[in-house]
Amino acid sequence: MTEILLARHGETDWNIGRRVQGHTDIPLNAAGVDQARALAEQLAGEPLTAVFSSDLSRALDTATAVANAHGLVVVVDPRLREKNFGTWEGLTDVEIAERFPDAQRGQWGDAETTEEVAARVLSVLDGIRELHPDGTVLVVSHGGPLRAALGAMSIEHGPIGNCAVFRASC
Repeated sequence: MTEILLARHGETDWNIGRRVQGHTDIPLNAAGVDQARALAEQLAGEPLTAVFSSDLSRALDTATAVANAHGLVVVVDPRLREKNFGTWEGLTDVEIAERFPDAQRGQWGDAETTEEVAARVLSVLDGIRELHPDGTVLVVSHGGPLRAALGAMSIEHGPIGNCAVFRASC
């Protein structure tokens, strides 16, 4: 059985400003770098067989901190990217509410749907299960893909903080 550890990347300045990042490649800030180091320490005792990451630097740098501590190389997969938020990317929650009043009713405009995000992330997880049938694998991604995947796997969760980790046995 494969155990998958699903982790969110460390903090960015856009996280602090509640700005929608989506596919925009925003780096970790100093706190995010510290969080990535702390995640590496937290997972030091895990028998990781592989580390996978989104290609966006905030996730890749987080994954690299853990992989280096385990003597592993990060496998980069763009399907683990954050949700594509379309015209909302770069906007704050307040700006979205002002410019797109339908957002208050759950309409996401030209963004990728939750179902689309879940399908692409679950396809990665299926591949990981095939490659590592008896291993423990870390997957570093983003809040949107993690919420979509956890929901599709019926794993309960609350808010997904930076460097939060969820376990899924498959």
